[in-house]
Amino acid sequence: MKVIVDQQLCEGNMRCQEAAPEVFEVRDDDKSYLLIENPPESMREKIKLAVRLCPRQAITVIDD
Repeated sequence: MKVIVDQQLCEGNMRCQEAAPEVFEVRDDDKSYLLIENPPESMREKIKLAVRLCPRQAITVIDD
């Protein structure tokens, strides 16, 4: 699985970081950055929650 954050949409609401802090980090520029671009399958539920919680729908998950 591959996770993508659209920097044009991201507003740094931190919902993704709250759901999966191992994967997402909101930095001083109020944008979310990936700590793990290809997280293990065991993190899928946390990442799906982050996708649902994102108010700007800036997170995409691609199954590879």
